[in-house]
Amino acid sequence: MRYELTNHEWTAIKPMLPNKPRGVPRVNDRRVLNGIFWVLRSGAPWRDLPGAFGPYTTCYNRFVRWRRAGVWSRIIEALAAAHDAAVQMIDTSIVRVHQHGACIKRNQRQLMGRSRGGLTSKIHAVVDANGLPVRLALTRGETHDNRLAGKLLSRLKSGSMLLADRGYDADWIRELAMRRGAWANIPPKRNRSNPINFSPYLYRDRNRIERFFNRIKQCRRVATRYDKLAANYLAFVQLASIRLWLRSYESTP
Repeated sequence: MRYELTNHEWTAIKPMLPNKPRGVPRVNDRRVLNGIFWVLRSGAPWRDLPGAFGPYTTCYNRFVRWRRAGVWSRIIEALAAAHDAAVQMIDTSIVRVHQHGACIKRNQRQLMGRSRGGLTSKIHAVVDANGLPVRLALTRGETHDNRLAGKLLSRLKSGSMLLADRGYDADWIRELAMRRGAWANIPPKRNRSNPINFSPYLYRDRNRIERFFNRIKQCRRVATRYDKLAANYLAFVQLASIRLWLRSYESTP
């Protein structure tokens, strides 16, 4: 069936799943993961999950339980540990909230912001030189792009180059990169008075983070936010990113 894990992907992710040596044997992890990835890619409601994946309640409960236990976060951290740190790129992408995902009174707590286009959320991401995700976060749609830059760039490594658009042209971001031994190659804003070093040639590689957002938005559950809970939506973003890492390992000779 479409969207299922390949044997290579399953071999790579299996050791990172929680181990349950005691009690009643758990429903087949691979089948459940395939069901979760099917929902992620198709964007369909959990109730529409094909019977080949078992009861939809089993897949949904496992998705939520492992999200609460931090399993998805630990998997992506483990996969991203070997990222190419020579270049790191930071950017954001807006996602519209579907009307079924609106929480109304709880919008503020669930990171939904109101704009001219309706309710939106914003994905913040740092990717490596290959356009593979290193760190992810979520805010309301109207939040400024550089709001989480300090947190997301806290692991910036010495000797690396930081690529970002003009929205990140702030003295404190450049100083943060300098303190960590990195170089911020960010185009200056038109109103900047003091000259800075900037390489348009190296900046061309920044399109990799735009391509990253395009790739994860091929998953309809990411392209449109259907989830009321911000934690569940961010978990789907992490799962889409995990799939990118698994496929990159599969294609590595």
